[in-house]
Amino acid sequence: MFRRSSVSLAAAFAALAALTAAGAFTGLDQWAVEHAMPGASFSRVSTSLLTDVIPLYHVRWHSPWSVATNLVTLPASFLLSLVIVAALSRRLGLALLACVAVEVICKETLTRPALHHGALHIGPFDSSFPSGHALRTVLIAVAVATAWPRLALAAAAWATASVVLLLLGGWHTPSDLAGGVVLGLLGATAAGALRRRRLARA
Repeated sequence: MFRRSSVSLAAAFAALAALTAAGAFTGLDQWAVEHAMPGASFSRVSTSLLTDVIPLYHVRWHSPWSVATNLVTLPASFLLSLVIVAALSRRLGLALLACVAVEVICKETLTRPALHHGALHIGPFDSSFPSGHALRTVLIAVAVATAWPRLALAAAAWATASVVLLLLGGWHTPSDLAGGVVLGLLGATAAGALRRRRLARA
């Protein structure tokens, strides 16, 4: 079951990446820029590696949306998410590292058609697929739900709110978020498949 799900999710992620690069989601993403990102503060310049790795490094607090996004998604920053997930599950911690590696490779190699806010070319969105925050949010939620099943609903609610805020805050486009969620689910199912294989050998 886990192996079949992993193959399906890997195929779905690959399809999303190819379609994003080909511009299949440009209309949807452009619509989101214009109508679904009230907390956005767009720029021409892409973020640095330090911005992605260090929690709250160089974030903006210019609106209630940005404040909410910064605080709610804080656990999904790279260092904090790695500590949380690895503490709850070594397999999911390894899956998180593997997913982040895939994220970095995609962002270095995949470029989507340009998105604009008025006359401004939003440079950071050129290579923002998939959303690292979204994939780490999924893995945190899975790790918490696995370790403490009673908190599964709360974890799912937090993950949903985080993904929605990543859009409303202008951090990521819908295609980025879809890619991040699918990649996070792929990591979680792959970790489940690894666990099942080890149990079968025991």
